Amino acid sequence: MDEEELKARILHKLTRHRLWKGKHTAFENLQKGLPSHLGNEAKKIANWLIKENFILCKPTNYGLQVSLNPGRKKEIIEIIEKYFAEEF
Repeated sequence: MDEEELKARILHKLTRHRLWKGKHTAFENLQKGLPSHLGNEAKKIANWLIKENFILCKPTNYGLQVSLNPGRKKEIIEIIEKYFAEEF
């Protein structure tokens, strides 16, 4: 699995759960459902997505929470459609 597919899988997971702006999930949940040997790679990709503002962060006293950036919805959908076109 290459980096682009991993980005698409993470974003797809968040869109399936409808985690846009006001609805959050724990940062640690982003790697769930992926093969265990990709755990560190998934964290690296997730941090890149945060840095590039595809994913928004909300620090809380119980850990970092993340959600999708609705301002970049069109770009997020384009990334996902490369690998999951049948679902959109």
